Amino acid sequence: MIRLLHVYYPKRVLVLAVSEALLIVLVLIAAAVVNHGSDTELMLAYEQGYLKIGVAAVICQLCMYYYDVYEPSIINNSRETITRLIQVVGTLCLVQVLLYYIIPSIRLDQGTFILGILFLGIALSSWRTLFLVMNRIPRLGTRTVFLGTGPLAATLAREIGKRAELGMCLLGYIDSSPSPAAHVNGLTCLGGFGDLANVVQRERVEQIIVTMEDRRGKLPVEHLLQIKTRGVMVVDGADIYEAVLGRVPIHSLRLSWLLFSPGFCLSTPVLIYKRLLSFILSTLFLILALPLMAIIALAIRLDSPGPIIFRQKRMGQDGKAFALFKFRSMQWSGKVEESTPAQANDKRFTRVGRWIRRVRLDELPQLYNILRGDMYFVGPRPFVPKDEEVFLREIPFYAQRLTIRPGATGWAQVNYGYCSTIEDNITKLEYDLFYIKNVSVGLDVLTLFKTLKILVLGRGGR
Repeated sequence: MIRLLHVYYPKRVLVLAVSEALLIVLVLIAAAVVNHGSDTELMLAYEQGYLKIGVAAVICQLCMYYYDVYEPSIINNSRETITRLIQVVGTLCLVQVLLYYIIPSIRLDQGTFILGILFLGIALSSWRTLFLVMNRIPRLGTRTVFLGTGPLAATLAREIGKRAELGMCLLGYIDSSPSPAAHVNGLTCLGGFGDLANVVQRERVEQIIVTMEDRRGKLPVEHLLQIKTRGVMVVDGADIYEAVLGRVPIHSLRLSWLLFSPGFCLSTPVLIYKRLLSFILSTLFLILALPLMAIIALAIRLDSPGPIIFRQKRMGQDGKAFALFKFRSMQWSGKVEESTPAQANDKRFTRVGRWIRRVRLDELPQLYNILRGDMYFVGPRPFVPKDEEVFLREIPFYAQRLTIRPGATGWAQVNYGYCSTIEDNITKLEYDLFYIKNVSVGLDVLTLFKTLKILVLGRGGR
């Protein structure tokens, strides 16, 4: 795994993305060569050919990102991958035509454009097919075993087993009390702690993931140190969980890991940056959005009786309550607060409310919350105090979520949908703790970029 913008990405996926970026450029240049022949150099050097091809390549890569062709659920599904690539090429055509109309100077000539689209479809489909074949070859993966069992081992076994792009070949697990009949998500027991060296040699193990629940006085430290000096990687299961899933393992979290792991340190420069960024962006967007907000306010007023702005008490940093502002999207019941979560087809929605919620315009008044310092642009989503008190009682480490100001969007929001159960909120807390642990400019930029993707595609709105 490689860490970029404080988020981990599989090496294979990064290699795939870079290779496809180069492939797109080379294919478009090849289309120019086929179309122009001996005049290709003139077209590329003196008719802004490189710029035109570069623009087309960037748009193609953005289309691939927005069609999720690098997501785990897509990257290992050959049929879905081909379908998405067809959609990418089709969208590229539409965007390019629109862009050529707006900026004629970046227009590729018709012959190069048509050949480029044809070549792109063939090249990308062929390259993805080759990648899928190579990605599924077990011999190319890192030979890995688990040390210990429990929920952490089960979760990692399930996730690694369905994600070939992680490049791990799971061989089995080693337990303190070995039982040949025992299994962990289909993985067999390879031996006990005393057999560790023999198992490593016999199975040609390259990586050991420590997934033991209780390690005090039980972890075979000396054996692991000897094996590590021979070139075998020994890694903490919690670190692998964080890298693979983009969240922190609540059920297997140890206080020592929470205390000594890098992160969870909100320094003064980071806090200044977050407040400054939130102030600048909220001011800018408020100015730009005022005409639209006035139209929405008028539509709400004409559509149904009740206030235009809906105020709801939410819990902020250090448990301090504040009033969250939203455009009213439901029938007015006369209550100041309404804590019942919205459903997908909630009958309480007004006609205008249903539309503004679908495109998230009901949250525009939160720009004022950000401006006055109740919230950051990026941070954990605030809940009503009643719900927060329940979560504080029932979910371990939940208080850590309140150490930072909440946000209008956040890492949990862009990676997980609405929460309806305690288990949902535990998963969302895992994402929030990952954000708090790794808070940075890069992670904020990535979260905002993912938020924009969600808004453009209209996903997740209720």
